[in-house]
Amino acid sequence: MEKLSGLSHLFMTIFLHNFAAFMVIPAITDVTMAALCPGKDECSIAIYFSGLQHAADNVPEGRRASAFGILSGIGSSAFVCGTLSTRFLSTASTFQVATAMGMLSAVYMRVFLPDSIVNDNLSTPIMSEGKLDGIVNQDEESDKKIQMFKTLPSIEDMLVLLKSSLTFSQAAIVSFFSTLSDVGLHASLLYYLKARFHFNKDQFADLMVITGIAGTVSQLLLMPILAPVLGEAKLLSIGLFFNCVHMILYSIAWSFWVPYAAALFSLLYVFSQPCIRSIVSKQVGPCEQGKAQGFISGIGSFANVASPLLFSPLTALFLSERAPFNFPGFSIMCVGFASMIAFVQSLMIRAFPPISSERVSNLH
Repeated sequence: MEKLSGLSHLFMTIFLHNFAAFMVIPAITDVTMAALCPGKDECSIAIYFSGLQHAADNVPEGRRASAFGILSGIGSSAFVCGTLSTRFLSTASTFQVATAMGMLSAVYMRVFLPDSIVNDNLSTPIMSEGKLDGIVNQDEESDKKIQMFKTLPSIEDMLVLLKSSLTFSQAAIVSFFSTLSDVGLHASLLYYLKARFHFNKDQFADLMVITGIAGTVSQLLLMPILAPVLGEAKLLSIGLFFNCVHMILYSIAWSFWVPYAAALFSLLYVFSQPCIRSIVSKQVGPCEQGKAQGFISGIGSFANVASPLLFSPLTALFLSERAPFNFPGFSIMCVGFASMIAFVQSLMIRAFPPISSERVSNLH
């Protein structure tokens, strides 16, 4: 752990941000339902409203899987703390505290988290003093803007990344379908459980605390041990397999305790995202980490947009009286099938030597 001490401020930033983001999740379902369908446990229209470079730069290749796992574990611990706090706060106070914590995370990052790139010849640092000087010195403003745009990744850069490494392309596909399924599940699950088992804010919080604690223990303790032994590719497949299984288990839940049992699968399915990040980080050179991780984040953002468009209408249909057949969890099972596609693709990933950063840098 001493070798990862240089990431301490990054860990604190992630914790504060995720604490603010996750603490409102248990309450938002009840708020949305109360606004749109007062007094009801079923409301299909509510479904439509649900709609890392730093670690890679500061950690050697051999320890990146562990570093990404610990980073995700910090996020999971914030998830636990945020959802626990929901049980002790009123709905109105929850959103106020979340806003304050979100602002604190931004201030903390700006004050304590240094830019990981210290060599201006590699790329322009995101928070470098040079950019701040460019704002103050109006004579150099245009030159700074030109330099900034030269260092921003272009579509051509992204295509080169995809063509340069088969492993990178496979990881991008896995990331898309994995995020597609995760977002689809999160957008639909709470409304499904409210309609199916009449869950409320406190039960949502309990479920999320179980998920968060299991995920935190796994990422902080299990992943640093298993990653060097099994490798990121195998660990990725294990995580995606159990992610698929737990989604299907949610979809066929026959009793109120089944969702709690499914939540325990987070011990294993939390491996997937850190492993994807670690695999991607090893396919590019040190000066291309931001572009590679940013591209994967962009893939995830696209999946974040596409997932509600695909699964929200399906969830709304099967939670309504117009459902073609009686299967409230059908949309969640479809989400599980999307996760299965990611799992099958992950089985094809093999470890290859990292590609040279010059193959992308030469574009400039």
